[in-house]
Amino acid sequence: MNTAPEILSQFGPRESMDYDVVVVGGGPAGLSAAIRLKQLAAEKGQDISVCVLEKGSEVGAHILSGAVMDPIGINELIPNWKEKGAPLNTAVTEDRFMFLTEKKSLTTPNWMLPACFQNHGNYIVSLSNFTRWLGTEAENLGVEIFPGFPASEIIYGDQGEVLGVSTGNLGVGKDGQATDQFQLGMELRAKYTLFAEGSRGHLGKQLITKYSLDANCDPQSYGIGIKELWEIDPAKHQEGLVIHTAGWPLSSDTYGGSFLYHLENNQVAVGFVVGLSYSNPHLSPFEEFQRYKTHPSIRTFFEGGKRISYGARALTAGGLNSLPKTVFPGGALIGCDAGFLNGSRIKGSHAAIKTAMLAAEAAFEAVGAGRSADELSAYPEAFKNSWLHTELKKSRNFKPWMSKGLYVGTLMVGIEQKLLGGNVPWTIHNTHADHECLKPAAECQPINYPKPDGVISFDRLSSVFISNTNHEENQPAHLTLKNNLVPIDTNLKLYDGPEQRYCPAGVYEYVESDAGKQLQINAQNCVHCKTCDIKDPTQNIVWLNPEGGGGPNYSGM
Repeated sequence: MNTAPEILSQFGPRESMDYDVVVVGGGPAGLSAAIRLKQLAAEKGQDISVCVLEKGSEVGAHILSGAVMDPIGINELIPNWKEKGAPLNTAVTEDRFMFLTEKKSLTTPNWMLPACFQNHGNYIVSLSNFTRWLGTEAENLGVEIFPGFPASEIIYGDQGEVLGVSTGNLGVGKDGQATDQFQLGMELRAKYTLFAEGSRGHLGKQLITKYSLDANCDPQSYGIGIKELWEIDPAKHQEGLVIHTAGWPLSSDTYGGSFLYHLENNQVAVGFVVGLSYSNPHLSPFEEFQRYKTHPSIRTFFEGGKRISYGARALTAGGLNSLPKTVFPGGALIGCDAGFLNGSRIKGSHAAIKTAMLAAEAAFEAVGAGRSADELSAYPEAFKNSWLHTELKKSRNFKPWMSKGLYVGTLMVGIEQKLLGGNVPWTIHNTHADHECLKPAAECQPINYPKPDGVISFDRLSSVFISNTNHEENQPAHLTLKNNLVPIDTNLKLYDGPEQRYCPAGVYEYVESDAGKQLQINAQNCVHCKTCDIKDPTQNIVWLNPEGGGGPNYSGM
């Protein structure tokens, strides 16, 4: 949150710390960049100062993904990861891809699956646990990590170059005034700043706008991923089994699908992804996920089991076509802050690690040459010559094809990926941002979702409870509205209040008041998925970093 001038005048100036490189975000990308910088320093016999800012209460607290990991990235970053105890414990043993109707399922023969849907050699992981391990490795190399300190502002120089970031103030009340617990944020200045905030990064979004980094690419495309962790009946558990589905409960014109991954210790990670380009404002991704679990071919896994945890996170899925320029004076975007996820493979962690390494190598070279605050052009050049660029180029049409509907998309992806190996001369483009795709409610069919049974399906509030989400109550709302009239005059009137459905945490409610219906924002519930910031049809909702340490506290997710 921007620091009010009166607060700075009363408590300022802010203290400042100088580093060679500041990394914003302690996820797989941010930590991998920090590790690579320290590795290079050790190899060259040089010193380089590196710090990582992480908004979660601890490293890994805000990390959520499916996740099946291709080890190609970690193999390059830390080749002896097995000896070091990296938590890649469950090798994939079987792939199943199913098409669902309401009552039946059809399993695709494995010989028909394109390579992008095959996971031999990959690992089912808890990405939050993997990130905690990366954090330990980074600290062992001398990286300074500051959990609970979100970067809230970008520091610019006179020429518009990035000079670092400021952390958020602590102890600001709801009225915007300093409380007795007030602590002024700190400036962390650097020769280069790497932004690794994950999908729809709060500062990354600002940088893309300021430097017009998306001027020459397609509009970005996002999805919302909702996940639960279960402990299931050992008799139904098959360690290493990977199941993906498409079709029901979504209509054929809505992009999305599910994952169900059998980890070790009788645990199953189950989740549902809905493309945020959907058009029906009555659709609720959370409710779609809950009824997916009731399918006869799926619910059998959960009967007799216990739900352990819940969470949600947006994912950046536009791929190579939507990739913005990744460098600007003084810094770079890495990982999902830029959008390197491979949607066709449902994988992004290997790409996060690789792009982090490439950016780190460019920054290390620049610092060694005595440079600062210029563009790290060696980073995008190295990306274009990498295996990651080759991989993303082959899958560049996946999301645009799938956005044309399940049947057309499946046919064309099958032709491109299975028959032609992704080596096609044509490129299909996305022309609309996700928030532009909602139709008026009057033009769409209402969706009647079944009530949760509390055994297989659940409500939002009980789900948020097991995400261990918490925010300091006496602080300015981190979910802000540009115009307070828009929710009633536009969203409710035209779209039947879609924010009460697309939010997977019950943050947005339309409640009766003396003045009629009003939008109530329950910011305490926010799991930091960023869906509202993406899908709000008028882009009236702006997500900001809350006070440090607030949000979910994921374990094993």
